[in-house]
Formats: sequence, structure tokens, C-alpha cells
Amino acid sequence: MADQQFMSKAQTESEDTLLWVPQELYKAENSLSCWLLKNSLCRGIAVNDTITPLRDNRTFIIAPYLDNRLKRMTRVIAIVHHEEVKELYCQFCHPSNGETHISKAEMHVLSERFEFPYGVTHLHCPQPEHWDPHYVTIQCSLKDNTDPLPLFQIRNREPGGSLVEFTVCISPMFGGYNNVLQFVQSMELYKILGVGRVVIYKNSCSPLMEKVLDFYVAEGIVEIILWPIYLYLSVSSYFHHSMDPKDIGYYGQITALNDCIYCNMYRNKYVLLNDIDEIILPIKYPDWKSMMQNLKTQYPMAAVFFFESHLFPEHVFTHDDPFNISSWRKIPGTNILQHVFRELLRSPENPQKMIIDPRKVIHQSVHKALQVYGGNVFVPMNVGFLFHCRATKQPQLPRESLIRDISLWRYNVSLVGNVSKMLNQTAL
Repeated sequence: MADQQFMSKAQTESEDTLLWVPQELYKAENSLSCWLLKNSLCRGIAVNDTITPLRDNRTFIIAPYLDNRLKRMTRVIAIVHHEEVKELYCQFCHPSNGETHISKAEMHVLSERFEFPYGVTHLHCPQPEHWDPHYVTIQCSLKDNTDPLPLFQIRNREPGGSLVEFTVCISPMFGGYNNVLQFVQSMELYKILGVGRVVIYKNSCSPLMEKVLDFYVAEGIVEIILWPIYLYLSVSSYFHHSMDPKDIGYYGQITALNDCIYCNMYRNKYVLLNDIDEIILPIKYPDWKSMMQNLKTQYPMAAVFFFESHLFPEHVFTHDDPFNISSWRKIPGTNILQHVFRELLRSPENPQKMIIDPRKVIHQSVHKALQVYGGNVFVPMNVGFLFHCRATKQPQLPRESLIRDISLWRYNVSLVGNVSKMLNQTAL
């Protein structure tokens, strides 16, 4: 009851007929993964791809989700050209009698596009009263009768099941990613800290990295979402259009984060949003669970917990290196245990990453939640911070200007043993 009252106030950013088809498997010409709806009056092609282009080739549907936090509606995560797409329509079909209902979608293009022409867009589709639709079709116009109509299954209709305490949503893996050692160290540290699931939006990686992913998928800790965005748009590996004038920035990172939040809204208590080379590191507490229990006790109405990012440059090694482990040297990638010097903050507006309550976040960007049901908490560094080990943008900094910080080493015994065991099991 308290949550219902709490969610009544939201912060704002700025504030036809379905096609009948035979019941044998339909093979789409563009190789979309699909299947037929059987035993239903609402027959059509149900699409099961991560990214599905509409007829206009300016709209790309990711997935629809039931959202009944304020009012019952279907919220569709999409990528849309912010100028060329002016309107879209939602079509529902009654699962019992085949009656159709069409409504105009409310289009909410997220403010942080960083000047790219395409950006993540939330489509609000009001559901017909007294219906419980299972599928929705998104149309470019009222006269759109694409043959065959793609149907998208509405997710989160039955949010029951076991609740995972912590899920990490990783930004898209791209560029033939091959930083194997750092990835394995991060995964094993996540497990020590209390992760239940790691969701990875995979664009591309090396064959060796593929082997590592297969291991963690089989272990049940990793969930892979294929993310072939390059098939539909020209993608930039930079965050701003001025740096690389393509269709969309950073491989659709913001879209993937929004989808990951809604996909895990009712499966998780907390969702961590970070890049593959970042770890939210507890300092005052031994793990995420004890840290979040204390933070939530102090701030029961909070939706977002921000952790300040601190860069540990990968070209600066510790002199007293107890972790130059011979069996790890043949593995490509960075050994994060060897990097214990961090840079001073460059400005008060240092980038931050976050742990969120997914049921209270509406719109999400990379470094902030754009719209939430609730407040923000900026976590002090002595409670926790974001450990970020990568190439520095300030290679000229003298070693004397860096701060020695061995916070990571408190986990070294378990981490070294777990990493070595994993590498031995996979014969890497």
C-alpha cells in the first residue's frame, strides 16, 4: 500500500484486421526468427527477434511490456528516427473472439539522444478495457496492412516466479571483444558480491570470449541477448554524434539498458547498470546485499543509488605485485588485481553508475535515471564506489599524482582461487 501511494507521484524528464495465415511454420524472407500463433483467433506471425524493423525502416521494435504501475498499458521499447517518424499505432486482438482494437501510441523519445538521429523511444499503448491481450502489433499508419503482420508478445503479464536479489545489466559487447581475463575476474567477483544473473547484450566477441560466455551460460549465471543492431543502422562506438556522425550512438547502449530494466522488472529486487569493465565495489560492507539492506533502511523511498566512478588506469602497475600469476599470463586481457592506483576526480560531475529498483524506474540513460517514481541517493565513497579499470584519457599524469587504493584486494583470496578454478575448468 505504501508503494502505491509512493508511485502516485512521478518525476518527469523535462516533462483492420489481423492477417490469417496457415498453421505451418512460416519462413520470413528476411530470416527473422518467428513462429505461428496456434489455437487462437488472433493468428499472425509472432516475431521473436531482439530487434524487428517495421515497414517504414525508421522504426525498430525491441519488445513490449505490460506496465500497470500508474495505469494499465503496454509500454513498447523501440528505436525511432526522432524527426521522420511522427506517429505510430498499436493494434490489439482479443484472444477469445478475435475483435481488434487500434489506438494511437504516445511517443516518448528519451531526451539523451546525444544528437544522433535515432534514439530509444517508449511507446505508450493504452490497452482496451476489460481485455488481457497477449500480443500487440505496431503499425506505421491506420492503413498499414503489412503482409504478414508481425505480432509482438507482451512481456511481464505474469510477473510471478523466484526473485533474484541482484542482476547486472551489461552495456552492449561489441568490437570483437576479447578482454577475457578482466571479464572472468569481474564475473567471479560479481558472484562473491552476490549476483544472481548477468545479462549481456552481445553484438560481437572473439571465439575465445564465446567459449567463456558458453561456460557462464551453462553455469546459469549469464543470459545472452543477441544485439545485431548493425544489421539495421549505422552504429557509432562513440557516445556523441559530433564524434562520429552515424545513426545511433554506442551500439544502442541506452536502448539496451532500458530493455534490460523492463525485462528484469519483476524478476529482480535490484538491477546494476554498468559497463563490462566496471564493478560497483562495496567498501563499508562485505557484499551488495548487506550494503543495500543498510542503504534501503536509511532511504526507504529511494529508486536510484548512485556510485561515483573512479578510474584505475590499466597502464599503471603496482610495484609490489603479489598477483602476477603465471597461469593467467597466457589469457588475453587486463589483470585488474595489478592496478591499484586511481586518478583524482577531474570534476565534481564525475560519471556515476547505479543500482536501481527496476519497479520504480521509467526512463533510463547511461549515467542517470531520466524519470523515476522516487528519489536519488548519492552513495558516499566510504560506503561504495565504481571501480573502473581501462585505458586512461590522461596518460601524461605522473604516478605521484595517483592515489594507491587496494580496496579490491580485500577479495583477493576468494577471487584468485575462483578465477584459477574457472580457467582450469575451461582449459583456457
